[in-house]
Amino acid sequence: MAFEKHRKRLGDILVQKGLVTVEQLEAALKEQVLTKEFLGSILIRKKHLKEKDFLRALSEQFGLAVVNLKNSYIDWKIAEEFSPSLILDYQCFPFQKDDRWVTLAIINPFDAWALQKAENEAKAKSMSIKYVICSQEDMQDAIERYRFYMKKKISNLLI
Repeated sequence: MAFEKHRKRLGDILVQKGLVTVEQLEAALKEQVLTKEFLGSILIRKKHLKEKDFLRALSEQFGLAVVNLKNSYIDWKIAEEFSPSLILDYQCFPFQKDDRWVTLAIINPFDAWALQKAENEAKAKSMSIKYVICSQEDMQDAIERYRFYMKKKISNLLI
């Protein structure tokens, strides 16, 4: 999965939009070298940046829409078509489908392993993916709802 090859750097977007200062960005980049933590995570943890602003900047960087999974309809039949590993381990959540696309929510467009797994699973089912970004909290909520749905489905099969 390759998004735009010549995209702006996230830090540049954040500074240009006035969401962080150059000093905050430079300090976070230095910390990132030491901790290997994501830049956005550092800036949010240090309260230099709000998660919603971070998501908007990521959206701009990758050209992806931001969704609120808590307020989105989830087509559980689509979620069932993908492996639990993709959803639970890789945090890629398929939640809608139309004639052309399956819409898959992700939290980290930099995660090449997760994107490749999603692409492989979709390709095996002759599906094309449209990616959207969601917050970590939304993803965790959707995963909990998925677990509940699957437990209920399994228990119904056992009755």
